Amino acid sequence: MAVGNHTIVTEIIILGLTQDPTLGVIFFVIFLGIYIITIVGNISIITLIRSCSQLHTPMYLFLSHLAFVDVGYSTSVTPIMLKGFLRKGTVLLVAVCEGQLYSVVMFGTAECFLLAAMAYDRYVAICLPLSYSTHMSPRICILFVGASYLGGCVNAWTFTSCLLSLSFCGANQIDHFFCDFSPLLKLSCSDISIIQIIPSISSGSIIVVTVFVIALSYVYILITILKMRSTEGRHKAFSTCTSHLTAVTLYYGTITFIYVMPKSSYSIDQNKVVSVFYTVVIPMLNPLIYSLRNRDVKEALRKVTVRLYS
Repeated sequence: MAVGNHTIVTEIIILGLTQDPTLGVIFFVIFLGIYIITIVGNISIITLIRSCSQLHTPMYLFLSHLAFVDVGYSTSVTPIMLKGFLRKGTVLLVAVCEGQLYSVVMFGTAECFLLAAMAYDRYVAICLPLSYSTHMSPRICILFVGASYLGGCVNAWTFTSCLLSLSFCGANQIDHFFCDFSPLLKLSCSDISIIQIIPSISSGSIIVVTVFVIALSYVYILITILKMRSTEGRHKAFSTCTSHLTAVTLYYGTITFIYVMPKSSYSIDQNKVVSVFYTVVIPMLNPLIYSLRNRDVKEALRKVTVRLYS
């Protein structure tokens, strides 16, 4: 279909990570392995938390939803990326591409809010232990979880509604492995001067607010830990935060690179590598981080293993 001198785009070709057939096969095997570990690891975390009564606490409620979000995050991207390794370019309808972007942004934003909720939970547990049951009641926890998904849906709608107002014409190839916002804007023949700013403001605000909550929580946690007289007490208090701090550092480090640093400071290939890390690799690492560095999870896993083989 043509409008003026432009051909309206109805399908988009995703070029993927590589055009080399040999590298494509190697990447297919690697990322299929990562995807399987991601699904098995996160579903195992959810199952473990649901089946072990000692893990029925606010922190592990948030962790189970973080695991669910990681499954959704990875599933939004990886299957289409795997398909692209086996053929030269993956063809998607524009509507499917917009749906993928919605899913990626929704799960990515929900992860930001859940990490902030987990930081607040650690703050209350360490700094206000006597009022923990009041501040982190089941009703408040459900409210935090619901707000995380609602915030994800609203931010995702901000992105997709901007795309829905655009017309795509001319070239229909994007040099990426999923339908990210910036590459899609380059295919538009509409005025994008305002459209490209709105999602940046929305995502930037969410990153600033959640980072502020996390940073403030850990400032108070650090002050409280330093006031403790017992070395054992300090170690125990800090050990409950290490898994979360590791997850926060990995996730926010990568999304800051993509969404905060000027785009002129990195190449398209660097963008793709960092995007692989936060959409594919981090969802695989989170269950490993929380199982290998968390005493409660390791103890629950040991009990379940003993129960299965006894």
